[in-house]
Amino acid sequence: MLYLTDDDVSGALQWGPLIRAMESALTAFSSGRVDQPPRNWLTVEEGSRYWGVMPAVGDEAMGTKLVSFYPRNASIGVPTVMSTVVLFRPETGEPLAVLDARALTAMRTAAVSAAVTRRLSSPASRVLALLGSGVQAASHLDALRHVRPFEEIRVWSRTPEHAERFAARHGARAMDAESAVRGADVIVTATPAEAPILKGAWLKPGAHVNAIGAPMPTWRELDDAAMANVVVVESREAVLQESGDLILSKARIHAEAGELFAGSKAIAATETTIFKSVGMAIEDIAAAKLAFDIVSGARLSRP
Repeated sequence: MLYLTDDDVSGALQWGPLIRAMESALTAFSSGRVDQPPRNWLTVEEGSRYWGVMPAVGDEAMGTKLVSFYPRNASIGVPTVMSTVVLFRPETGEPLAVLDARALTAMRTAAVSAAVTRRLSSPASRVLALLGSGVQAASHLDALRHVRPFEEIRVWSRTPEHAERFAARHGARAMDAESAVRGADVIVTATPAEAPILKGAWLKPGAHVNAIGAPMPTWRELDDAAMANVVVVESREAVLQESGDLILSKARIHAEAGELFAGSKAIAATETTIFKSVGMAIEDIAAAKLAFDIVSGARLSRP
């Protein structure tokens, strides 16, 4: 059984194949070809320490992700999200690998957003706004540049110094949240916000939002006006259990991403769209299988 470090995983995964793998995984999920219960969160300490278990079985991969979410770690310089994936062979039940899933989580989340952004945003999109300046903001910037040729990057953070450092590192402009969002073609919200940080009144018609933060049923990043737009999710069941943005706004879900990829649902290019992502086990397992195949194949081919 292989052990894949964070460097092994990040070195193996490339945006093009990973984005395609996420499209396939979500299509299989929405087509009923994935067995995956809702994520089971254990509250170690309300508001600060959570531990989750995420199993999934698909046609080509089977496994479990174990994840800790400790928002207060940000104040002590420790990652807020840490995780491990255990991968099995579905035909025999044999364990194949244990993977450090920090980079995997960041990359598969951004790859899912990129796949949806390619489907829903205007091909003419040139301005990207990032609300949040952490790991997910950086991975989304990398992944979204793979599907749209952005010419202007804007960034906001609740800690202005963080936004300034991110801007200097990535060639972005730091600004307040409203200024970042107004006129932007694609927006990413990647924060642990407990109350809305993005107002629907700021969105230009036809904009696309990837909302990936606020991962608890009482937290939210988007206000009711934003959630009144056309909403796409990974899993109807998952967001109605986990996403405060959906639960508290009572927004109507237009489609699952897998339904868009399969062609069973469509959205007009002129619509303002919201993709609310909570993350799913099958995404982690599909990404882990892709990394495992690449790393194990490379090791077998060595003389």
